[in-house]
Amino acid sequence: MTLVDPGDPAELAASVRSAFADRYGEPPTSIGRAPGRVNLIGEHTDYNGGLVLPVALPHATYAAARPREDEVVRVASLQEDQPWEGSLDRIGPGSVEGWAGYAVGVLWALREAGHDLTGVDLLVDSRVPLGAGLSSSAALECAVGVALLDLLGAGTDDLVAAGIRAETEVVGAPTGGMDQTVAVRGVEGAALLIDLESGETTPVPLDLAGHTLLVTDTRVAHELTDGGYGSRRADCEEAARQLGVATLRAATLEAVEALADDRVRRRARHVVTEIQRVRDTVAALAADDWDAVGPIFDASHRSMRTDFEISCPELDCAVAVAVQAGAVAARMTGGGFGGSSVAVVPDERVEAVMRAVDAAFVLEGFRSPLHLRAVPSAGAGVVPG
Repeated sequence: MTLVDPGDPAELAASVRSAFADRYGEPPTSIGRAPGRVNLIGEHTDYNGGLVLPVALPHATYAAARPREDEVVRVASLQEDQPWEGSLDRIGPGSVEGWAGYAVGVLWALREAGHDLTGVDLLVDSRVPLGAGLSSSAALECAVGVALLDLLGAGTDDLVAAGIRAETEVVGAPTGGMDQTVAVRGVEGAALLIDLESGETTPVPLDLAGHTLLVTDTRVAHELTDGGYGSRRADCEEAARQLGVATLRAATLEAVEALADDRVRRRARHVVTEIQRVRDTVAALAADDWDAVGPIFDASHRSMRTDFEISCPELDCAVAVAVQAGAVAARMTGGGFGGSSVAVVPDERVEAVMRAVDAAFVLEGFRSPLHLRAVPSAGAGVVPG
């Protein structure tokens, strides 16, 4: 069994501070930290004006920054071999490929929002598993954004929007805003109910006494820019157009079932029923009724597998085996096409569930999975120097 350790924030900050000085010759001026996230429920509802219920993870990305007196931007990562270097006037939509686009895209977006940023040296280090559907991209964006805004002595009011613009415009990933919102506004000990229509966020306390939120990374890397995500979004937008509503948030299940195109109907059905499942989960959590969450998670997973078609054999295996081994609830989480599952497991069954999933993956010939404990954590902030 491999359990991914989030690490000690103070030690990780000290490590990235030292690595920055080694690379650039001077210590950083600011270090920002932003968490990954696991979404309890509400998949592909964010860009449909719906509801989502993510949890900020203790696993986070750290970004060290130092301003420059010229227009040069240098970005490096302890997880990537290739750094990026360019000038401010080179940064814009579609101009920077790969991982660096998420980082420098935030710099571009903050400048677009009126922040007077010059050149900068950046170094990032992350404990959010890459490609696991746990929003490593938003953690990177928001950690960089926190550090950049701290250089200016500015608040984080523009940070969520800057992260979204970096991802959707600079990188070209058609995501919906959930990830950046929880990365910034996550609350320790709670999930965050996000209403993407109104923009309102509401902490939902999680009484996990006796239970663990266990995330299993299938190590089937997903990629939000490969077309599968975008095609699902296009189907949802087509369904809304045919129904004459602004987003599927305003659609009824009865109206959706009357859509003529089978694929578009199934995509819309998932969204409408998933939004209701978010409401049902919030109600169950308010009653501390984890047993009631089980059928909701099961219905969500089946909907994503059949109607939205974003699961895969590894995810189906992780979910089914977790329940067989004692989880009270389990489902795939994130954008799909790989990534992770999330399970609610009685504390005394956590190791048994991990062992069972690992054994099942061996029998199926899958890569060995990784596991992590999703302890509800706070959102982004500056790490004290």
